[in-house]
Amino acid sequence: MATGILSVGLHLTGHELLSRVILVLACAAWLALAADFVSLLLSDRAGWVTQAGTPAALTAVAATAVVGTRFAVLGWTALAGALLALAALLWPGLLLVVVRHWERRMPGAVFLGCVATEGLAVLAATLAAATSTAWLAHVALVPFWLGLVLYAVALFRFDPRQVARGAGDHWVAGGALAISALAGARLLAAADTGMYLWNDDVGAVLHDATVVLLVLDLAWYAVLMVAEFVWPRLRYDVRRWSTVFPLGMTAAATLSVAAVVDASWLEGLGQALVWIAVAAWLAVAVGAVASARAGLRSAAGRTADVRSTAPR
Repeated sequence: MATGILSVGLHLTGHELLSRVILVLACAAWLALAADFVSLLLSDRAGWVTQAGTPAALTAVAATAVVGTRFAVLGWTALAGALLALAALLWPGLLLVVVRHWERRMPGAVFLGCVATEGLAVLAATLAAATSTAWLAHVALVPFWLGLVLYAVALFRFDPRQVARGAGDHWVAGGALAISALAGARLLAAADTGMYLWNDDVGAVLHDATVVLLVLDLAWYAVLMVAEFVWPRLRYDVRRWSTVFPLGMTAAATLSVAAVVDASWLEGLGQALVWIAVAAWLAVAVGAVASARAGLRSAAGRTADVRSTAPR
């Protein structure tokens, strides 16, 4: 998710070569995670069911939608359509299982229900614009509004103390609004292609909702960024990838909204946010490599200890 949206953001700022390099990395990660998903399902169904009940399971839907969106922008509409079908197939079952396990005082991952749902809206709306398919834009309206409902419900389940204590996934509270704003921007962009999709009243509501979503997202961004300085969390945690995703998504949403609402002053902000996301991605990637190397050294040390104590 984090790498895929970074590719989208770099594309929007005109850094096409770098965007495609990042896209290759996102595809490699997607394939590795898909293989792990299928392998666990075939080898340990009980374990797969247990993991499917956690909010993180919805990243399968969201990541597929984000990568599909980048392919749609590239013009690879057949592949993007296949990824949309896959994401739509996974979405209802995973969402139902995850929502049934929602509790009080949850971490930021609770907002992944909104993220996965809005991811479908983003991809469907992007494909609608790319292929001039009106019914896809109409279908995209359903997950767009449903995602906002899921966000409202998740907000009451979210533990606000996570802003100070979260290990990284607390940023999804803002990232969910960012992907919602991006979905709105993609729907508005689809209407600008010349297709008649809805009347002026519906268009005005969609326009205003998109702007409000971006404003709320930027407000969350400011709060969470201040919290990073007040309560610094410098140790690497895999959940820090859930910080990179909202950073990249906010940048992409800002640039996309700037284009459809004719607010050119937002473009500079969006470009700055893209490079903040790039810096965060690099920092977390370095942390991930260092953590993996430490894990390998630890495993090698344990193996050596076992061999040294084994009877000869």
